[in-house]
Amino acid sequence: MKRFARLFTAIDETNATNEKVAALVSYFRTAPPEDAAWAVHFLIGRRPKRLVGSRKLAAWASGEAELPAWLFEESYQAVGDLAETITLILPDTGAPSELPLSQWVNRLLQLRGEDEDVQREVMVRSWRELDRRERFVWNKLITGEFRVGASQRLVIRALAELSGVDEGVIAHRLMGSWEPSAEFFQRLVAPDTRDADVSRPYPFFLAYQLEDSPAELGDLEAWLVEWKWDGIRAQLIRRAGRTFLWSRGEELLAGRFPEIEAVGALLPEGTVIDGELLPWTEDRPLAFAQLQRRIGRKNVGQKVLDEVPAVLVAYDLLEEHALDIRALPLSERRQRLTTLVASVPSSGRLLLSPVVPVTRWEEVVQARRSARERGAEGLMLKRLSSAYGVGRRRGDWWKWKVDPLTVDAVLIYAQAGSGRRAGLFTDYTFGIWDGDQLVPLAKAYSGLTDEEIRKVDQFIRRNTLEKFGPVRTVKPELVFELHFEGIQPSTRHKSGVALRFPRMARWRTDKKPEEADTIERVRELLKT
Repeated sequence: MKRFARLFTAIDETNATNEKVAALVSYFRTAPPEDAAWAVHFLIGRRPKRLVGSRKLAAWASGEAELPAWLFEESYQAVGDLAETITLILPDTGAPSELPLSQWVNRLLQLRGEDEDVQREVMVRSWRELDRRERFVWNKLITGEFRVGASQRLVIRALAELSGVDEGVIAHRLMGSWEPSAEFFQRLVAPDTRDADVSRPYPFFLAYQLEDSPAELGDLEAWLVEWKWDGIRAQLIRRAGRTFLWSRGEELLAGRFPEIEAVGALLPEGTVIDGELLPWTEDRPLAFAQLQRRIGRKNVGQKVLDEVPAVLVAYDLLEEHALDIRALPLSERRQRLTTLVASVPSSGRLLLSPVVPVTRWEEVVQARRSARERGAEGLMLKRLSSAYGVGRRRGDWWKWKVDPLTVDAVLIYAQAGSGRRAGLFTDYTFGIWDGDQLVPLAKAYSGLTDEEIRKVDQFIRRNTLEKFGPVRTVKPELVFELHFEGIQPSTRHKSGVALRFPRMARWRTDKKPEEADTIERVRELLKT
């Protein structure tokens, strides 16, 4: 734990990429393999399910620190982060721990299923055995909020530098399901690269958002133009007589899309298709909210299957006859994919991503304007000569999304943020007019500058009307322009609608609250 806490601090205290990579390489070179495996697990964003509730942790920490509950709550509101609050209020009783990280993780996992008295004893004993820096990391792991400024890409780069193995191979080995262990870490950095797991997907190739005019990309004949759909990016795999369906989030979607898995059984042996899972009927996609009805179910009943039929829109062919063909140019992969899709009797469940028929960049601009009418988010622009890369790489694949929908709404509730925003009110709820009442429309957390956040925070503190735990009711005076990608009817929201990916575009200091949008105007957006 001491070594891992030092790594956390080293990464957290620098913005220099090379310094972060150097710290990672040094850690992986000296840590026991099992500790290194768990470090990889946490650093790339995987974490154990929270095993102890926040209220219990707060109560036990208050008792250990001999603080009344109200003072802990006030401290928590000031700090904005539970793990950090607990770390700060507890006395420094421990020395740096010599126990390896893996033993601390095992102690954490053993809390599952234990009664409350045992959990409390383990937590208090752990707090006493750790110094402040280690205790902070331990608390982050316990609360499921472990984050540090090292992306998965940096971890992969460090492991590749340590082992001499290509970054793409490391990324591939990290995909899918695996358990942190000494054996896994040794396989992860092993120089023999003939170890592809039967079920394992390839790392997804991701696109950058196009900021400039598409004409800046050069000759249109060098590009493939497709619709950008709003679904779940997925890989359909057929290997060793078995079918696997993986999401971009590295989740095995077994049983949730049986009609797509049935198509997978018809694919030739050694096939991997990259595509988009979409709810689809009458030659167009349904709203993403319909797809969510299937995402959260381990077993999908016939009623949902009938109401929300799914398709896989195929973008790319990554593996053919058990050969990795990602290095081939997209034009060749696309030709092979076209032949494959045409040969599979999929009953319309496997669709080839249609090429947008354009000959001039002006037509590309016009196609983007019509994307929302087709149920698409915009366009994808892919260089025909490009290989299928790993992660987000600038230059070959671009996404050009439609302009967002907008609404002007009034700030009505606020809550303190966490992490670097701890102690500031940064999480906002916005309302629109329903007659002479403001009804909640959406929550938003991003879009303001640091200076604007400080000004809004000051306003909230001066104009709080009521307190409900961490939430403040705010005097309705500030108007903000919100941007969002989609809108759907919702019975769960008082406004009757739900927004997709809302964020703050600007603070409308030029508008009075009575000039904010009405529920009637927002409902009109449902027709767009």
